[in-house]
Amino acid sequence: MDREKMKNKIKKLVKAEVEGIGVVEIILILLVLILLVVLFQDQITGIINSVFDSINDQIDTLGTS
Repeated sequence: MDREKMKNKIKKLVKAEVEGIGVVEIILILLVLILLVVLFQDQITGIINSVFDSINDQIDTLGTS
């Protein structure tokens, strides 16, 4: 029985550590993503505008055909 109790305690400990680290990792990843978006806001906006312009041009060519 002692062996089973030890296994269960170790499993609970590992599970608790994994869940706690997961939250911290998610918060750090979100902070990094927000920082990247803020730093490269102009470039991102330019790329999105370029893509939508290209889509609109292709729609216009389909409409005139």
